[in-house]
Amino acid sequence: MLDTSAGIGRCYLLLTLLQTLAASLIFGINTLFLLDAGLSITGTFVANAAFTAGMMIFEIPTGIVADTVGRRASFLWGTVTLGVTTILYVVLWAAESPLWMWIIVSALIGLGFTFFSGATEAWLVDALATTDGTGELEAIFAKGSVVGGASMLVGSVAGGVMAQFGLGIPYIVRSVLLVVTFVAAWHWMHDIGFTPAPRSNLISEIKSITKASVDYGLRNPPVRNLMFAAPFSAGVGVWAFYAFQPHLLALYGDPNATWIAGTAAAVFSAARILGGLVAVKTSRLLRRRSNGLMLSAVVQAAALVVVGIAASFWLALAALVVSSIMSAAIAPTRQTLINSLIPSQQRATVLSFNGLMSSTGGVVLQPGLGRAADVWSYGTAYVIGGVLQLFAAPFAFRIRSMNLPEDLVASGGSVTGDPE
Repeated sequence: MLDTSAGIGRCYLLLTLLQTLAASLIFGINTLFLLDAGLSITGTFVANAAFTAGMMIFEIPTGIVADTVGRRASFLWGTVTLGVTTILYVVLWAAESPLWMWIIVSALIGLGFTFFSGATEAWLVDALATTDGTGELEAIFAKGSVVGGASMLVGSVAGGVMAQFGLGIPYIVRSVLLVVTFVAAWHWMHDIGFTPAPRSNLISEIKSITKASVDYGLRNPPVRNLMFAAPFSAGVGVWAFYAFQPHLLALYGDPNATWIAGTAAAVFSAARILGGLVAVKTSRLLRRRSNGLMLSAVVQAAALVVVGIAASFWLALAALVVSSIMSAAIAPTRQTLINSLIPSQQRATVLSFNGLMSSTGGVVLQPGLGRAADVWSYGTAYVIGGVLQLFAAPFAFRIRSMNLPEDLVASGGSVTGDPE
């Protein structure tokens, strides 16, 4: 499967399909699951914030694992960690455990996802560079968005239907699918274009990689601006996604209709498919990748405000769909831009550093927006989230003002081992 860039692309899409399918089984019902376990609205979003805190804490260590031990090893560890912690979630739900236990396990679920975050993308970019397929990067990221959206659609609907028979069932099925994902990655995913350096002194090696990651991350102006925008775009985005479950059910008028939550999540997945299909064309139309980032921040901010003030289920759902389409259409653009600005040897760690910044936004904003929903309403919290989302736009504008060759879509998003 990995002899050509096309084979590498197929492997990436397969892993994306399996991992997203497993993850998405709970997307439509996770908030309902936590509320059913006895947590308050605030407690529910504290647990979700613990998940993003876990991602924030473990992003850099797991990125270093991917840059030293290997991308494949990191991915495999992710499937094992996520599978075990998902089962622990079911145990906590059945026992109606206290909040502090949910916080611990949620953080460990975050650990599972961090093993995937930088490693999978770094594996793809390095493998494509080895097979002269870097010009296909943005197109493969867009296909990944389509495949991921299709997987989310199937998983979200299936999870919502399963939840009608028991809220714990989707979590058990997720763990089984992660076993399948492990087998697929073990068989087909091998490090190509990346050879871990022999380890003589682990501590000095970690220091070296971390320093280089800071040099190519926070000390690299365009990458720094991408990272500083991430807490607003990703932090608000993750809260908005999980908050739609109870909010849309309230607008629909039936808090027990879990199938609505699953179907709504599937609609967002369909929006992600559409966004992935138009991603490359949208990028070419806007000419600069930074233009896409600015447009995305503005449109998503406006859409979230509409969700907050809408009194109609269908209007709120439509606004969330618009936000999802824009997010999916611009995601491959952002992935291509950041990968074109960092070198291979530190790629997974820098990408994990970027994930850490995204998680920081989730840690800070999720409890805050959850508290706003508790004190006022979900609608008010969505309006606040829309305003915060807009804060990402100035960072994209600063990137545009740098006139980077990598920002031009005509450059093809070429990724090399040593960007200047």
